[in-house]
Amino acid sequence: MTQKRSAGLLLFRQTGDGNASADGIEVLLGHMGGPFWERRDAGAWGIPKGEYGLDETPRDAARREFTEEIGLPPPDGPYLPLGEVRLVGGKLVTIWAVRADLDPALMVPGTFTMEWPQGSGRVEEFPELDRVAWFPPPVARTKLVTSQIPFLERLLGLLEG
Repeated sequence: MTQKRSAGLLLFRQTGDGNASADGIEVLLGHMGGPFWERRDAGAWGIPKGEYGLDETPRDAARREFTEEIGLPPPDGPYLPLGEVRLVGGKLVTIWAVRADLDPALMVPGTFTMEWPQGSGRVEEFPELDRVAWFPPPVARTKLVTSQIPFLERLLGLLEG
């Protein structure tokens, strides 16, 4: 069995005087769509990302997945590599940070289908992300799924370094 891989883009923007320090930034996170996540907030937000196969580079996949999940073209670089994290289930996630500004109101989310309610035989369509929003790092830490917090910490380290 081939190991599952996922890649994505973590957008950040300056909010203060344009200083590139971690103090004056916000990051763009997406709230996961579907019935499991609809009433959750803490730990229910993530970096726009998705799976890819052996026929695609991780960076190309990150750009494609950004478009699929947010419905907008990915921003141009430079892309800052934030490395990889191996999830408990074994999936390898690779993320890049890119400085960009995006109006969350312009998002047109991609969708997925699933049987809902489970066991009903009825298939419904849900948005992959039901909303996106900008958060300062202290708030983003509380919103992010735990496995993605290292990417935020790596970004902050790059900006402070």
